[in-house]
Amino acid sequence: MTHQDSADTTPPAATRTLATEAVHAGREDLAALGLHAAPLDLSTTYPSHDSRAEAARLDEFAATGAQLQGPPVYARLDNPTVARFETALARLEGAEAGVAFASGMAALTAVLLVRAAQGLRHVVAVRPLYGCSDHLLNSGLLGTEVTWTDPAGIADAIRPDTGLVMVETPANPTLAEIDLKAVAHSCGSVPLLVDNTFATPVLQRPVEDGARIVLHSATKYLGGHGDVLGGVVACDEETARELRKVRFATGGVLHPLAGYLLLRGLSTLPVRVRAQSATAAELARRLADDPRIARVYYPRLGGAMVSFEVEGEPHEVIAGVRLITPAVSLGSVDTLIQHPGSISHRIVCEDDRRTGGIGERLLRMSVGLEDVEDLWNDLDAALGSARGSGSGAERRAGSAEEGAADSASVSAVPSRRLPEPGRAGR
Repeated sequence: MTHQDSADTTPPAATRTLATEAVHAGREDLAALGLHAAPLDLSTTYPSHDSRAEAARLDEFAATGAQLQGPPVYARLDNPTVARFETALARLEGAEAGVAFASGMAALTAVLLVRAAQGLRHVVAVRPLYGCSDHLLNSGLLGTEVTWTDPAGIADAIRPDTGLVMVETPANPTLAEIDLKAVAHSCGSVPLLVDNTFATPVLQRPVEDGARIVLHSATKYLGGHGDVLGGVVACDEETARELRKVRFATGGVLHPLAGYLLLRGLSTLPVRVRAQSATAAELARRLADDPRIARVYYPRLGGAMVSFEVEGEPHEVIAGVRLITPAVSLGSVDTLIQHPGSISHRIVCEDDRRTGGIGERLLRMSVGLEDVEDLWNDLDAALGSARGSGSGAERRAGSAEEGAADSASVSAVPSRRLPEPGRAGR
């Protein structure tokens, strides 16, 4: 069985829905192999008696970055289980290829290294981003230079050495939303990278709006159970080939067991995201009507993330939850809550946090699959234990893309048909 056999890249039929693709992508060959579940290949190396042929294949990979044809050679080059996950994720995002990494930050690092190797070290980015993404860009650790701007300023910020425009929508942690089609137009020929971790392909597929590169912290919704670390990039095959070469050279590979768990996680992704989104929308509505809450952020797109500013002491809310887990990360089947200024965005300096709309009273909640009444009872009790310091007169609810200057009613989960492979719109 060749690698190509084990991860069929045949384009899906245009009539397949997202839910069907989530279950079947990357698994089409299993019945012919006499299997029902995808196999887990834990090998680090593979035998071959034809060293001349192996040399030729390695030379081809070094020159092109194309996926190896035939049996695997070494786990840092390729793994059949991981390849299944890459195929499935690419199909869900409507992209040509997927390249998986050990973490979301390893995936972003590889993208930046690919562009830097081409002499394109300048990045244009829009705040807020995930705190460690912000830090990686701003620190210059990889020799990159970043220009921070708002969406309207992207075109003016682009220079001859600009290799990438990076946005996150809905953004972490304010859930600010960006018009991706407008941003892609502003990018011109510069690739647009969209961090789609919060929305997932269930709610939006950035490639359809003009993005060239889609980034996921697969640790979050793609895995969905808080038990696997990984990252993945969905992109065109040309970019994928360069990313594979960087992955081989730097060693940021996804472990096969992680690839297995992520492939399994994709099969329930649409069901989980839709159920979590319905609960999140209801909690956002209740929070918006609560005098202990100063402001609620919930994207018009929907989703399972809710952020809110409290009138009282946010750290006492964190200390007060009992059912909800007070922990960093998101996208798990259980509900998590954290204080971005203390954890996920602590590495971003205070002034930059403030510029990105990340205040000291902001809390970020990732809604899981628990019953909405149980979650609300826990939140209600935790909010009751937080001593207030404001009047509640400024309570608002809405989207945060303009620094919360113009509020809107908390949006319900969109009732429209969710994006599906082969079908336009989202």
